Amino acid sequence: MTKRPTECVVIHNRLAKCVLAVDESRTYWQHIAEGAGPVEAKQAFEECWFGAKSLPCVQMLLANFRVRFDAYPSALSVLAGWQQMAVETRRVICHWHVQLADPLYRRFTGVYLIERRDQQRMDVTRDLVTRWVEQQCEGRWALNTCVKFASKLLSTAYSAGLTTTNRDPRPMRYPVVDDMALTYLLLLLREVQFDGTLLDNPYLASVGLRDDSLERRLKRLSALRFSRQGELVDFNWQFDSLTDWARATVCATETMPLRGAS
Repeated sequence: MTKRPTECVVIHNRLAKCVLAVDESRTYWQHIAEGAGPVEAKQAFEECWFGAKSLPCVQMLLANFRVRFDAYPSALSVLAGWQQMAVETRRVICHWHVQLADPLYRRFTGVYLIERRDQQRMDVTRDLVTRWVEQQCEGRWALNTCVKFASKLLSTAYSAGLTTTNRDPRPMRYPVVDDMALTYLLLLLREVQFDGTLLDNPYLASVGLRDDSLERRLKRLSALRFSRQGELVDFNWQFDSLTDWARATVCATETMPLRGAS
């Protein structure tokens, strides 16, 4: 029996070296689509996958992409075959994959920022986030490391469309999440072991999809038939897997066969 992929639960500082990296992620997917993966950093460097970036930078990017994307094989296969993806969709998918790979970013965007919104505090600053990071790491990192990591969390959130500026104070907002992006996440989460449910989790909460707003969106999706009667909730899935959905929709016109199909 194949073991289900799982969200990362061990706190680390990889985000300090690699933030959202939307354009680089797209490049990575494209090369995987061309049959390049798995690949060594030297090859990616010599073939200039990421332009003029140095070999250590390429090594760092590939190390992060392996935990963000390769750790979820069916997702990587779909992303490699999804050639016509809207910019907003690409950005939010990268955000979700950073959440999967980084528990601190997941808590920051899917819990802390939401709690501030619920308290009618609609912006955030580096000082606030630095104090929050100190509380989360429980003395593991020195203050200067916490300050640096707070800056990286905020920069990543800005790149994901969760704040309107990268300068204090930073008003919060929600990014655009179209039906394709939402369907991708729901089908991915079906295949991943994570803390929460399909109606209550940091991935959906981080982009403003909770409670009634989420249920309204679910009822619009063609990939499932969602219904609720009191406490009874039913997801009637129209596809058996993420790759089945992609094969029938976003990758339907592509020549590359999707790997990792159920």
